[in-house]
Amino acid sequence: MASMNAARVHTPGGAFQVDEIDRPVPRPHDVAIAIKAAGVVPNLRNVMSNYGDRSYLTVPELPAIYGLDAAGVVEEVGEMVTGIVPGDRVYINPGRSCGSCHACRSLDAINCTAFTFQGYFGFGPASKEVYRNYPYGGFSQYATAPANGLVKLPDAVSFEQAARFGYLGTAYSGLIKAGVGPGRTVLINGASGTLGLGAVLLALAMGATRILGVARNKELLERVRAIDPSRIFVLSSGEEPVGEWAHRLTDGIGVDAVLDTMGPGAPAQVMMDAIEALRRGGRLVDVGGMNAPMSLNMHQLMCAQVSLIGSLWFTVAEGQDMAAMAAAGTLDLSVFEHRLFSLDQANEALATAEKRVGGFVNVVVKP
Repeated sequence: MASMNAARVHTPGGAFQVDEIDRPVPRPHDVAIAIKAAGVVPNLRNVMSNYGDRSYLTVPELPAIYGLDAAGVVEEVGEMVTGIVPGDRVYINPGRSCGSCHACRSLDAINCTAFTFQGYFGFGPASKEVYRNYPYGGFSQYATAPANGLVKLPDAVSFEQAARFGYLGTAYSGLIKAGVGPGRTVLINGASGTLGLGAVLLALAMGATRILGVARNKELLERVRAIDPSRIFVLSSGEEPVGEWAHRLTDGIGVDAVLDTMGPGAPAQVMMDAIEALRRGGRLVDVGGMNAPMSLNMHQLMCAQVSLIGSLWFTVAEGQDMAAMAAAGTLDLSVFEHRLFSLDQANEALATAEKRVGGFVNVVVKP
Protein backbone atom coordinates (compact mmCIF):
# COMPACT_ATOMS: atom_id res chain seq x y z
CA MET A 1 0.00 0.00 0.00
CA ALA A 2 1.24 3.49 -0.86
CA SER A 3 2.20 5.78 2.01
CA MET A 4 1.87 9.48 2.78
CA ASN A 5 2.94 11.99 5.42
CA ALA A 6 0.54 13.43 7.98
CA ALA A 7 1.06 15.84 10.89
CA ARG A 8 -0.53 14.01 13.83
CA VAL A 9 -1.15 14.84 17.48
CA HIS A 10 -0.25 11.96 19.81
CA THR A 11 -1.07 13.46 23.21
CA PRO A 12 -3.78 15.87 24.44
CA GLY A 13 -2.70 19.38 23.56
CA GLY A 14 0.59 18.05 22.25
CA ALA A 15 2.68 19.17 19.30
CA PHE A 16 2.25 18.01 15.73
CA GLN A 17 4.53 15.19 14.64
CA VAL A 18 4.95 14.25 10.99
CA ASP A 19 4.36 10.51 10.56
CA GLU A 20 4.45 8.23 7.55
CA ILE A 21 1.16 6.33 7.34
CA ASP A 22 -0.84 4.42 4.72
CA ARG A 23 -2.42 6.51 2.01
CA PRO A 24 -6.25 6.23 2.14
CA VAL A 25 -8.22 4.35 -0.51
CA PRO A 26 -11.70 5.71 -1.31
CA ARG A 27 -14.77 3.61 -0.61
CA PRO A 28 -17.47 3.33 -3.30
CA HIS A 29 -19.10 6.73 -2.61
CA ASP A 30 -15.89 8.55 -1.60
CA VAL A 31 -13.05 10.29 -3.36
CA ALA A 32 -9.36 10.61 -2.47
CA ILE A 33 -7.97 14.13 -2.64
CA ALA A 34 -4.35 15.27 -2.80
CA ILE A 35 -4.37 18.14 -0.31
CA LYS A 36 -2.83 21.36 -1.60
CA ALA A 37 -3.81 23.77 1.20
CA ALA A 38 -5.39 23.57 4.65
CA GLY A 39 -6.47 26.50 6.77
CA VAL A 40 -5.27 26.84 10.36
CA VAL A 41 -7.98 27.69 12.91
CA PRO A 42 -6.68 29.82 15.82
CA ASN A 43 -8.87 27.86 18.27
CA LEU A 44 -7.33 24.53 17.24
CA ARG A 45 -5.07 24.18 20.29
CA ASN A 46 -8.09 24.36 22.60
CA VAL A 47 -9.80 21.61 20.60
CA MET A 48 -6.66 19.46 20.65
CA SER A 49 -6.66 19.67 24.45
CA ASN A 50 -10.18 18.31 24.87
CA TYR A 51 -9.39 14.78 25.97
CA GLY A 52 -10.05 12.96 29.23
CA ASP A 53 -11.30 15.06 32.10
CA ARG A 54 -11.06 18.24 30.03
CA SER A 55 -13.32 16.98 27.28
CA TYR A 56 -16.46 18.93 26.41
CA LEU A 57 -16.34 18.23 22.67
CA THR A 58 -16.19 14.97 20.77
CA VAL A 59 -12.70 14.80 19.32
CA PRO A 60 -10.98 12.14 17.18
CA GLU A 61 -9.04 9.34 18.85
CA LEU A 62 -5.30 9.82 19.22
CA PRO A 63 -3.12 9.93 17.25
CA ALA A 64 -5.32 12.39 15.37
CA ILE A 65 -5.01 14.26 12.09
CA TYR A 66 -6.47 17.74 12.41
CA GLY A 67 -7.03 20.41 9.76
CA LEU A 68 -10.55 21.76 9.24
CA ASP A 69 -10.49 23.59 5.91
CA ALA A 70 -8.78 21.64 3.14
CA ALA A 71 -8.64 22.03 -0.62
CA GLY A 72 -6.88 20.04 -3.29
CA VAL A 73 -7.13 17.92 -6.41
CA VAL A 74 -9.20 14.77 -6.77
CA GLU A 75 -6.86 11.86 -7.42
CA GLU A 76 -9.13 8.81 -7.24
CA VAL A 77 -12.89 8.26 -7.14
CA GLY A 78 -14.95 5.38 -5.77
CA GLU A 79 -16.79 3.10 -8.14
CA MET A 80 -20.21 4.62 -7.32
CA VAL A 81 -19.12 8.26 -7.76
CA THR A 82 -20.51 10.31 -10.65
CA GLY A 83 -19.99 13.98 -11.47
CA ILE A 84 -16.55 14.13 -9.86
CA VAL A 85 -13.47 13.04 -11.80
CA PRO A 86 -9.73 12.88 -11.16
CA GLY A 87 -8.19 16.29 -11.73
CA ASP A 88 -11.12 18.27 -10.33
CA ARG A 89 -10.08 21.11 -8.03
CA VAL A 90 -12.21 20.94 -4.87
CA TYR A 91 -12.80 22.29 -1.38
CA ILE A 92 -13.73 19.66 1.19
CA ASN A 93 -16.70 20.84 3.22
CA PRO A 94 -15.82 19.04 6.48
CA GLY A 95 -19.39 18.73 7.76
CA ARG A 96 -20.17 15.01 8.17
CA SER A 97 -23.43 13.40 9.26
CA CYS A 98 -24.80 9.89 9.72
CA GLY A 99 -26.84 10.00 6.50
CA SER A 100 -29.87 8.13 7.82
CA CYS A 101 -31.44 9.98 10.78
CA HIS A 102 -34.54 12.15 10.48
CA ALA A 103 -32.49 15.32 9.94
CA CYS A 104 -30.34 13.70 7.24
CA ARG A 105 -33.37 12.24 5.46
CA SER A 106 -34.92 15.71 5.59
CA LEU A 107 -31.84 17.12 3.80
CA ASP A 108 -30.88 18.97 6.99
CA ALA A 109 -27.58 17.26 7.74
CA ILE A 110 -26.21 20.11 9.90
CA ASN A 111 -28.85 19.23 12.50
CA CYS A 112 -27.89 15.54 12.53
CA THR A 113 -27.17 14.38 16.10
CA ALA A 114 -23.91 12.90 14.77
CA PHE A 115 -22.83 16.08 12.98
CA THR A 116 -19.05 16.24 12.94
CA PHE A 117 -16.34 18.46 11.51
CA GLN A 118 -13.80 16.24 9.78
CA GLY A 119 -10.39 17.25 11.10
CA TYR A 120 -11.78 19.24 14.03
CA PHE A 121 -14.52 18.19 16.48
CA GLY A 122 -18.00 16.70 16.71
CA PHE A 123 -21.18 17.48 18.61
CA GLY A 124 -21.98 14.20 20.32
CA PRO A 125 -20.91 10.61 21.04
CA ALA A 126 -22.04 9.44 17.59
CA SER A 127 -19.21 11.54 16.12
CA LYS A 128 -16.79 8.77 17.12
CA GLU A 129 -18.15 6.56 14.34
CA VAL A 130 -17.90 9.42 11.84
CA TYR A 131 -14.23 9.85 12.72
CA ARG A 132 -13.61 6.17 12.14
CA ASN A 133 -15.02 6.57 8.63
CA TYR A 134 -13.25 9.87 7.88
CA PRO A 135 -10.12 10.17 10.03
CA TYR A 136 -8.13 12.43 7.71
CA GLY A 137 -7.92 16.16 8.38
CA GLY A 138 -6.23 18.69 6.14
CA PHE A 139 -2.80 18.33 7.73
CA SER A 140 -2.06 15.28 5.61
CA GLN A 141 -0.99 14.77 2.03
CA TYR A 142 -4.18 12.89 1.13
CA ALA A 143 -7.69 12.66 2.55
CA THR A 144 -10.90 10.86 1.71
CA ALA A 145 -14.30 12.54 1.72
CA PRO A 146 -17.78 11.74 0.41
CA ALA A 147 -18.35 12.92 -3.14
CA ASN A 148 -21.40 14.90 -2.02
CA GLY A 149 -19.24 16.86 0.43
CA LEU A 150 -17.15 18.60 -2.21
CA VAL A 151 -17.30 22.11 -3.61
CA LYS A 152 -15.87 22.34 -7.13
CA LEU A 153 -13.45 25.24 -7.40
CA PRO A 154 -13.18 27.51 -10.42
CA ASP A 155 -9.74 28.60 -11.58
CA ALA A 156 -10.48 32.03 -10.08
CA VAL A 157 -10.25 30.55 -6.56
CA SER A 158 -6.77 29.51 -5.42
CA PHE A 159 -6.30 26.62 -3.02
CA GLU A 160 -5.11 29.10 -0.39
CA GLN A 161 -8.30 31.16 -0.77
CA ALA A 162 -10.40 28.00 -0.63
CA ALA A 163 -8.73 27.15 2.69
CA ARG A 164 -10.68 30.15 4.06
CA PHE A 165 -14.05 28.77 2.93
CA GLY A 166 -14.99 27.54 6.41
CA TYR A 167 -15.06 31.06 7.79
CA LEU A 168 -16.53 32.50 4.61
CA GLY A 169 -19.26 29.88 4.41
CA THR A 170 -20.20 30.34 8.06
CA ALA A 171 -20.65 34.06 7.43
CA TYR A 172 -22.52 33.48 4.15
CA SER A 173 -25.05 31.09 5.66
CA GLY A 174 -25.62 33.53 8.52
CA LEU A 175 -26.18 36.42 6.12
CA ILE A 176 -28.71 34.33 4.19
CA LYS A 177 -30.61 33.54 7.40
CA ALA A 178 -30.55 37.26 8.21
CA GLY A 179 -32.17 38.08 4.87
CA VAL A 180 -29.27 40.15 3.57
CA GLY A 181 -29.50 41.07 -0.10
CA PRO A 182 -30.04 44.00 -2.49
CA GLY A 183 -31.46 47.06 -0.79
CA ARG A 184 -30.71 45.75 2.73
CA THR A 185 -28.58 47.23 5.48
CA VAL A 186 -26.48 45.00 7.74
CA LEU A 187 -24.27 45.58 10.75
CA ILE A 188 -21.28 43.27 11.15
CA ASN A 189 -20.24 42.99 14.78
CA GLY A 190 -16.50 42.23 14.79
CA ALA A 191 -16.03 43.41 11.21
CA SER A 192 -12.22 43.31 11.20
CA GLY A 193 -11.89 39.70 12.43
CA THR A 194 -11.66 36.47 10.49
CA LEU A 195 -15.40 35.84 10.40
CA GLY A 196 -16.28 39.52 10.24
CA LEU A 197 -14.08 40.43 7.28
CA GLY A 198 -15.49 37.53 5.29
CA ALA A 199 -18.99 38.71 6.18
CA VAL A 200 -18.21 42.18 4.82
CA LEU A 201 -16.91 40.74 1.54
CA LEU A 202 -19.96 38.52 1.17
CA ALA A 203 -22.45 41.25 2.08
CA LEU A 204 -20.91 43.32 -0.73
CA ALA A 205 -21.22 40.38 -3.12
CA MET A 206 -24.84 39.78 -2.08
CA GLY A 207 -25.80 43.36 -2.93
CA ALA A 208 -26.26 44.88 0.53
CA THR A 209 -26.76 48.62 0.12
CA ARG A 210 -25.07 49.69 3.33
CA ILE A 211 -22.68 47.71 5.53
CA LEU A 212 -21.91 48.94 9.03
CA GLY A 213 -18.80 47.49 10.61
CA VAL A 214 -18.05 47.60 14.34
CA ALA A 215 -14.76 46.49 15.93
CA ARG A 216 -12.04 47.73 18.29
CA ASN A 217 -8.98 48.20 16.07
CA LYS A 218 -9.23 51.52 14.21
CA GLU A 219 -6.43 50.73 11.78
CA LEU A 220 -7.98 47.43 10.72
CA LEU A 221 -11.42 49.03 10.48
CA GLU A 222 -10.03 51.63 8.11
CA ARG A 223 -8.66 48.83 5.92
CA VAL A 224 -12.11 47.27 5.92
CA ARG A 225 -13.77 50.58 5.00
CA ALA A 226 -11.30 51.11 2.16
CA ILE A 227 -12.58 47.98 0.39
CA ASP A 228 -15.66 49.98 -0.68
CA PRO A 229 -15.92 53.41 0.98
CA SER A 230 -19.25 54.16 -0.69
CA ARG A 231 -21.02 51.22 0.99
CA ILE A 232 -18.98 50.43 4.12
CA PHE A 233 -19.17 52.57 7.27
CA VAL A 234 -17.16 51.75 10.38
CA LEU A 235 -17.25 52.51 14.09
CA SER A 236 -14.57 51.79 16.67
CA SER A 237 -16.18 50.33 19.79
CA GLY A 238 -16.77 52.93 22.48
CA GLU A 239 -16.66 55.99 20.24
CA GLU A 240 -20.47 56.24 20.06
CA PRO A 241 -23.35 54.03 21.18
CA VAL A 242 -23.79 51.44 18.44
CA GLY A 243 -27.58 51.73 18.36
CA GLU A 244 -27.53 55.52 18.05
CA TRP A 245 -24.86 55.36 15.32
CA ALA A 246 -26.77 52.75 13.31
CA HIS A 247 -30.05 54.64 13.52
CA ARG A 248 -28.32 57.88 12.51
CA LEU A 249 -26.94 56.23 9.38
CA THR A 250 -30.30 54.71 8.44
CA ASP A 251 -32.55 57.78 8.79
CA GLY A 252 -33.68 56.68 12.23
CA ILE A 253 -34.94 53.27 11.08
CA GLY A 254 -32.18 50.90 12.17
CA VAL A 255 -30.45 48.14 10.23
CA ASP A 256 -32.31 45.23 8.67
CA ALA A 257 -29.86 42.68 10.06
CA VAL A 258 -26.94 42.14 12.41
CA LEU A 259 -24.38 39.39 11.92
CA ASP A 260 -22.61 38.90 15.23
CA THR A 261 -19.19 37.31 14.78
CA MET A 262 -17.90 37.84 18.33
CA GLY A 263 -16.39 34.66 19.75
CA PRO A 264 -16.30 33.02 23.18
CA GLY A 265 -14.94 35.41 25.78
CA ALA A 266 -16.50 38.52 24.29
CA PRO A 267 -18.65 40.48 26.76
CA ALA A 268 -22.41 40.04 26.44
CA GLN A 269 -22.89 43.82 26.28
CA VAL A 270 -21.32 43.87 22.81
CA MET A 271 -24.16 41.76 21.43
CA MET A 272 -26.73 43.66 23.49
CA ASP A 273 -25.51 46.90 21.92
CA ALA A 274 -25.84 45.38 18.45
CA ILE A 275 -29.45 44.38 19.13
CA GLU A 276 -30.20 48.07 19.75
CA ALA A 277 -29.14 48.78 16.14
CA LEU A 278 -31.94 46.69 14.64
CA ARG A 279 -35.08 48.10 13.09
CA ARG A 280 -38.51 46.75 13.94
CA GLY A 281 -38.70 43.26 12.45
CA GLY A 282 -34.91 43.01 12.20
CA ARG A 283 -32.84 39.88 12.73
CA LEU A 284 -29.63 39.19 14.62
CA VAL A 285 -27.78 36.04 13.56
CA ASP A 286 -24.99 34.77 15.78
CA VAL A 287 -22.15 32.91 14.05
CA GLY A 288 -19.32 33.71 16.47
CA GLY A 289 -20.38 31.74 19.53
CA MET A 290 -20.25 34.47 22.17
CA ASN A 291 -20.88 32.46 25.35
CA ALA A 292 -21.49 35.05 28.08
CA PRO A 293 -25.00 34.96 29.64
CA MET A 294 -27.34 37.74 28.48
CA SER A 295 -30.27 39.35 30.24
CA LEU A 296 -32.86 40.08 27.53
CA ASN A 297 -36.13 41.96 27.72
CA MET A 298 -38.16 39.45 25.71
CA HIS A 299 -41.27 41.62 25.88
CA GLN A 300 -39.36 44.39 24.13
CA LEU A 301 -38.07 42.00 21.47
CA MET A 302 -41.55 40.54 20.98
CA CYS A 303 -43.16 43.94 20.52
CA ALA A 304 -40.48 44.93 18.00
CA GLN A 305 -40.66 41.49 16.32
CA VAL A 306 -36.90 41.16 16.57
CA SER A 307 -35.45 37.69 15.89
CA LEU A 308 -32.31 36.19 17.43
CA ILE A 309 -30.97 33.24 15.40
CA GLY A 310 -28.05 30.88 15.84
CA SER A 311 -26.27 29.66 12.70
CA LEU A 312 -23.60 26.97 12.91
CA TRP A 313 -22.07 26.16 9.51
CA PHE A 314 -22.94 26.09 5.81
CA THR A 315 -24.07 23.59 3.21
CA VAL A 316 -22.14 22.32 0.21
CA ALA A 317 -24.61 24.22 -1.98
CA GLU A 318 -23.82 27.46 -0.16
CA GLY A 319 -20.13 26.73 -0.66
CA GLN A 320 -20.78 26.28 -4.38
CA ASP A 321 -22.58 29.65 -4.37
CA MET A 322 -19.45 31.31 -3.02
CA ALA A 323 -17.27 29.64 -5.62
CA ALA A 324 -19.61 30.91 -8.34
CA MET A 325 -19.58 34.45 -6.94
CA ALA A 326 -15.78 34.40 -6.86
CA ALA A 327 -15.68 33.18 -10.47
CA ALA A 328 -18.06 35.96 -11.50
CA GLY A 329 -15.93 38.57 -9.74
CA THR A 330 -18.63 39.70 -7.30
CA LEU A 331 -16.86 38.07 -4.33
CA ASP A 332 -13.35 39.53 -4.06
CA LEU A 333 -10.97 37.20 -2.23
CA SER A 334 -7.84 39.14 -3.15
CA VAL A 335 -7.72 40.97 0.20
CA PHE A 336 -6.28 37.97 2.04
CA GLU A 337 -2.58 37.90 2.88
CA HIS A 338 -1.50 34.26 2.89
CA ARG A 339 1.11 32.98 5.33
CA LEU A 340 2.26 29.62 3.98
CA PHE A 341 3.82 26.75 5.93
CA SER A 342 4.93 23.24 4.99
CA LEU A 343 3.57 20.16 6.74
CA ASP A 344 6.60 19.88 9.02
CA GLN A 345 6.01 23.52 10.05
CA ALA A 346 2.49 22.80 11.36
CA ASN A 347 3.42 23.80 14.92
CA GLU A 348 4.83 27.11 13.71
CA ALA A 349 1.71 27.65 11.60
CA LEU A 350 -0.58 27.22 14.60
CA ALA A 351 1.53 29.58 16.69
CA THR A 352 1.31 32.17 13.91
CA ALA A 353 -2.47 31.79 13.67
CA GLU A 354 -2.80 32.30 17.41
CA LYS A 355 -0.76 35.51 17.32
CA ARG A 356 -2.15 37.13 14.20
CA VAL A 357 -4.36 40.20 14.54
CA GLY A 358 -7.41 40.72 12.33
CA GLY A 359 -8.91 38.79 9.47
CA PHE A 360 -6.68 39.86 6.60
CA VAL A 361 -3.97 37.30 7.43
CA ASN A 362 -4.74 33.76 6.24
CA VAL A 363 -2.52 31.05 7.77
CA VAL A 364 -2.24 27.97 5.53
CA VAL A 365 -0.45 24.63 5.71
CA LYS A 366 0.52 23.21 2.31
CA PRO A 367 1.05 19.44 2.65
